[in-house]
Amino acid sequence: MSHAPGPGLTVDLIVERPLVDGRRAVLLVERRFPPYGWALPGGFVDAGECCEDAALRELAEETALRGRLLYQLHTYSDPLRDPRRPTASVVFVAESDGEPVAGDDAGALRFWPLDDLPHLCFDHARVIDDYRTDRYRPVTPRL
Repeated sequence: MSHAPGPGLTVDLIVERPLVDGRRAVLLVERRFPPYGWALPGGFVDAGECCEDAALRELAEETALRGRLLYQLHTYSDPLRDPRRPTASVVFVAESDGEPVAGDDAGALRFWPLDDLPHLCFDHARVIDDYRTDRYRPVTPRL
């Protein structure tokens, strides 16, 4: 049996904090490698690694933050979402304390107001819009 190559598996994280003026802000990483620009923290899942562990590893590597995953937002799999190759990304919403420090492949990072985001790489503008509008917000079942 031959195995056709499929999309690379990635993870991305939405880490939100309130700004001093009360506006909502999300943590973005300025990429040091192509494609250049701002993006959610994240990266490829390593062989033998689950998505949840990969998300927390990527958060620590890129931002020096230790986080806690709150929920999985959605899986994005448009073959054109990443110009380098087809990928499918599992996006998590996470919380974290402390101040982020750029590391790994992050040139810079900061919390950007949700109502004043820079141009974003990949499909991250859509991801953040889905998050902001609660498009995929989990529903708590009624008992």
